Amino acid sequence: MTIKLIGALAAASLLALSAPLTAQDDGATPEAAQIDPQVKTRKLSGTFGGQRIDYTATIGETVLASDDGKPEAVIVTTSYVKDPKDTSRPVFFIYNGGPGSGSVWLQMGAFGPKRVAIPSDARDDGAPPYPIVDNPDSLLDVADLVFIDPPGTGYSYLTKGTDPEKYYGLRQDARAVAEVIRRWINDNGRWNSPKYLGGESYGTTRTAMVVDELEGSTYNDVGLNGLILISTILDFAMREPTPGNELAYVVTLPNMAAAAHYHGKVEAESVEAIAEEARRFAIGPFATALLKGQDLPEAERAAVRAELSRLTGLSEQYLEQANLRVTSQRFYKELLRDRGLTIGRLDARYTGEDYDNAGEYPDNDPSFYGIDAGYTAAINSWARETLGFETDRQYNSIGRDPGRYWDWSLGGQGRGAYLNVAPLIGKAMRQNSELRLFNAQGWYDFATPFFGAEYSLNRPGIPQDRLTFRYYDAGHMMYVRDEDRGKLSRDLRAFIRAR
Repeated sequence: MTIKLIGALAAASLLALSAPLTAQDDGATPEAAQIDPQVKTRKLSGTFGGQRIDYTATIGETVLASDDGKPEAVIVTTSYVKDPKDTSRPVFFIYNGGPGSGSVWLQMGAFGPKRVAIPSDARDDGAPPYPIVDNPDSLLDVADLVFIDPPGTGYSYLTKGTDPEKYYGLRQDARAVAEVIRRWINDNGRWNSPKYLGGESYGTTRTAMVVDELEGSTYNDVGLNGLILISTILDFAMREPTPGNELAYVVTLPNMAAAAHYHGKVEAESVEAIAEEARRFAIGPFATALLKGQDLPEAERAAVRAELSRLTGLSEQYLEQANLRVTSQRFYKELLRDRGLTIGRLDARYTGEDYDNAGEYPDNDPSFYGIDAGYTAAINSWARETLGFETDRQYNSIGRDPGRYWDWSLGGQGRGAYLNVAPLIGKAMRQNSELRLFNAQGWYDFATPFFGAEYSLNRPGIPQDRLTFRYYDAGHMMYVRDEDRGKLSRDLRAFIRAR
């Protein structure tokens, strides 16, 4: 399907369940003919990276249509462009992940001109009011920013009667996002501006898909200067601890060691030191032992079990009961069981208390329920009250429908078979000799383990001399920690300026 865009664009701007494949009719989704795209603009100013910047903030709707002109999806973008407009400035196109996650996290937590100030020390965000403060760590001093909420996320939605199969999937989503980017570039006269593309979590998967759409188009190629990946997941085999898939245990072991060190279960000079020990053990003796299966000699098994216990803080008895293969979910519950606490999936620094201490898995993720209310309040306050966006729709920080309907197939290979989009990044870099990649990882992130990102980007076909890796003392959303938000901002400024 060729996607056409009509109406206004912001001028400055896991899974499939058995269910009918029709867009959700919640009473708030208008008929296609009723759509009246809106654009709201505000002139604002702030200090970013030590520079006073006047800028135009624009939140607006882009309508995507089918070949016959029927509106199918309304995409909301929020852009921040320095005044006066300078076409030589870089443009950074940004989204979050999920799939189904709105751009609230990176916009109100890391790179937008305002941010929500939640606790930096892994405590929960409590109750409102949540402070919405100036964000000197925004990248507006080095780039114009365009935050994109893909279909089904944020305020973006499918029109009544639109088939979710057209938009909810690896390739479908990437085509829609790429088309929005092309239109924004065209409407804002930025074809020859330096361009950066990136996101967080599934947003890194989306980046691989979108760059393939932008740079792989023979007749409408959009060259990029850089890809910015935050909490990377490209090779999905590494997050599937299904029986027989030993790689999932190998790549999560360094995260377990880092978390155990943070909570005082393992002694080491630093998190960097224990992570490196765990990397070497994981890819060496541990991987060898797992691959030997039931042929593993008892003496070798005992030696591996002892070292695994030292690195993870788990007892040898527990490791033996788990057959040396501890899933992340079990680890969250077991590491601090003696203290009556669980640890977070998105950020293992966070701890929570379950209904009881006897379970195998935690009741919930304390690193998610510890931050979500503050971010939801912040994006609604900023978009509606400050920028003037008018809608009766709720903001989907984590929308249900995209994940429920998502098509994970890629070239005949479904996610369950073996989904790996890293080769698309390699292809883009080989075909664009100036395309560079920045990868940011938190030590305490189990959702997208840092060793998994290193592994997937170290495969053949990916130019290693154009990769930049940086690490942070927090988890999946490292910017919730004040020190790491500043560090991430400085690292990205350096990356963008080095073009």
